[in-house]
Amino acid sequence: MGFVLDAVGKLIAGYLQKEVPGYEPFTPSDPDRLRDIVMPGDVLLVEGNNRISGIIKYLTQSTWSHAALYVGPIDGAAEPDDEPHVLIEANVGEGVTTAPLSKYFPYHTRLCRPVGLSYEDRYTVCRYAINRIGFGYDTKNIVDLARYLFPMPIPQRFRRRMIALGSGDPTKIICSALIAQAFDAVRYPILPKVTRTRSRQARREILHIRHSSLYMPRDFDISPYFEIVKPTIELGFDYTALHWADRQKPLPEVAGTVDPFPDAAGRGRETALEASTRLPEAARAPSSRTAEEMSA
Repeated sequence: MGFVLDAVGKLIAGYLQKEVPGYEPFTPSDPDRLRDIVMPGDVLLVEGNNRISGIIKYLTQSTWSHAALYVGPIDGAAEPDDEPHVLIEANVGEGVTTAPLSKYFPYHTRLCRPVGLSYEDRYTVCRYAINRIGFGYDTKNIVDLARYLFPMPIPQRFRRRMIALGSGDPTKIICSALIAQAFDAVRYPILPKVTRTRSRQARREILHIRHSSLYMPRDFDISPYFEIVKPTIELGFDYTALHWADRQKPLPEVAGTVDPFPDAAGRGRETALEASTRLPEAARAPSSRTAEEMSA
């Protein structure tokens, strides 16, 4: 019976993972700038274009249907052209896998950075995710998968629980649950529940960590504790230097000296590393530290 359920689950997972033709993002990533800006511990949100992505976007009422964690180069994981895998993600039917940054260049993405996270805790978050590479998704749990085959109006109060995939086995992780667990390992908040109490002496706010299975990709976007980093403008942008199609082009000798992105060529890597100045002085280290060092 288990073999039959597993086979049926794999068929459903394969169907849900198929891409929908005709997808074209309004604002795809700028590959060079994204590489220059991204740092270990950053969360990359993706507007996916497969069947399950459309359903997740409906349930969450959000642009984002997928989330991946950037951890830096992962030892032993690379593309045939030697491009290193630097992302850790969890997919239906696949479980926890690695991927190159270029996988999401054609997609609309958003970079979310935890504010004030120390180097040691950033290291712990990345190591937590690295140690879970290979964890699978239980395709025998077809009830979780079948719910996505029958789109129907869902009351808003039930939508969050509709994306809580998984059989309850701690080795079966999916979507943003993996990243939520990684940040929970250092008690970094995403969208904690807040309980307010009043007394004559004081007013307190008590934070409660939500269950990881209830987190959505959009939660990293709307979290007050994550900074939205936009690679296109992060290193500098001069709107007056843009060349518009309905305006006369500047003379060649002028056009060659005006760049709307003045810092793109010279300061990219340096600026990404300078971002580490947000970390305590004693914990400061290059952002290019590799994932194999983290997993050691």
